Amino acid sequence: MSIIDTVKKFLGMKKNGPRIELIVSCEKLEKRVALLEDGKLEEYSIERDSERNIVGGIFKGKIRNIEHGLKAMFVDIGFEKNAFLHFWDAIPAALDSGIEAVQRSGKPAPSKKKLTAKDIPNVYPVGSEIMVQVTKGPIGTKGPRITTNISLAGRYMVLMPFNDQCGISRKIEDPKERARLRKILTELTLPEGMGIIIRTAGEGQKARFFVRDLGLLLDQWRQVEQGMAENKNASTLMLEPDLVERTVRDLLTESVDAVHVDDIKAAERMQELVAPISKRAKKSIHFYSGQKPIFDNFAVQSQIDSAFLRQVWLPCGGYLVIDETEAMIAVDVNTGRNKGSKDMDKTIFQTNMEAADEVARQLRLRNIGGLIVVDFIDMKNRKDQQAVYQRMRDRLRRDKARTHVLPISALGLMEMTRQRAQESLASSLYVNCPNCAGKGVVKSPMTMSVELQRALHTLMKRHQEEIHEFKITVHPELLNRLRTEDEELLIDIERKYAGRLSFKSDPTLHVEKFSVANAQTNEELKV
Repeated sequence: MSIIDTVKKFLGMKKNGPRIELIVSCEKLEKRVALLEDGKLEEYSIERDSERNIVGGIFKGKIRNIEHGLKAMFVDIGFEKNAFLHFWDAIPAALDSGIEAVQRSGKPAPSKKKLTAKDIPNVYPVGSEIMVQVTKGPIGTKGPRITTNISLAGRYMVLMPFNDQCGISRKIEDPKERARLRKILTELTLPEGMGIIIRTAGEGQKARFFVRDLGLLLDQWRQVEQGMAENKNASTLMLEPDLVERTVRDLLTESVDAVHVDDIKAAERMQELVAPISKRAKKSIHFYSGQKPIFDNFAVQSQIDSAFLRQVWLPCGGYLVIDETEAMIAVDVNTGRNKGSKDMDKTIFQTNMEAADEVARQLRLRNIGGLIVVDFIDMKNRKDQQAVYQRMRDRLRRDKARTHVLPISALGLMEMTRQRAQESLASSLYVNCPNCAGKGVVKSPMTMSVELQRALHTLMKRHQEEIHEFKITVHPELLNRLRTEDEELLIDIERKYAGRLSFKSDPTLHVEKFSVANAQTNEELKV
């Protein structure tokens, strides 16, 4: 930390950087939070009361069955579908690579017998009770995924009740600050067998804030233990706080310039939550009482609408095409209108660099995960490829979800994975189109005309002796095609089978459907 930054921090000023604002919208059915940097949407979260997120929730469960072939157990945690517990998720986990381990005392911890996957069925037989935490919400037909490695997140630290390891986030880079935090960590009074991790938000905070945070987390843990002991059946022991409280915990840091909330009760609640921690943060929270909806007033809604389009434009004139499939996310990068430079390699490099920025942003905004493949525009220079790869890695550092990215391949593809804890935002906001069933395309009127004529040939030949008049119901677009372009073909069919065709349009009929019936009895005929 520089001397200028230290002075600014002492005076309650923020470091040089973009203006950061949190916009909070509280409506009857849903709550939304947007994080803006210099007016640009960088983070977006949504929560609906009817769809409460269970990721991070702690549950009492019962082992229902063990699948040795899958090396997994299915656990009843009180939901319609049993949760999935892999044997490896039931083994005490080591610290994440993003955490520097800290030894709290000079004495090494007593060695314990290490559990292996083979031991798990004996430790947790069918019918036994177990405390678990949801790491991945139900997605599609799959139930939630769970772990026995429980952790409780506070504002500045994470408590691990069943893991005695301690550590500091590697995102805190200043050596002096790390040494100071290491000293604070070793001086905290922690129950035996428990561990803590200091989060990035703990950088620069006073020791008393960590003591207070730890006290709150231990109180929460005591409530969880009490629920585990008292509840007889599978039940919820603790859920993550709602979106407003999580915003205070995870996003409302010293770097935030202003928070605008359109609900007076939510604004007061946020002030109460943050008051014991930061007076400056409390003063930054403002109630918005304007006439326009808060997301419209701060130009958030227009950015949300454009961010979720299949085609996303880049500042240089290039664009991305983002397709979400069941197996993976495919992103195609195109130069589009970017024809500015006479040097084509320079144009391609500029487009790819901006694409890397936008892809990282889109992954956060849309909350999409799993396997992601980005098809960058081909670059001849290996140095340019490495620069785009490094740019992507740098932009992914701010992502709270775990990511892993590989260098650009010989085919110009960049492969990456992103932790998928819950359904993507698009899955929550949209349903498949009733016309195309999610394909994005429907059959053309010409295709439907061909299919109808094929069906008429079959039916009129089959019923040539007993039915002489056929009533056909079609979508208006198909009827228009039949009248303007295919009328002669229909007349030929009538002549060939000595029958009569009458047509009726129905705008409520699916564009890919039609029906053929006996005109006298109205009985529908099947091909």
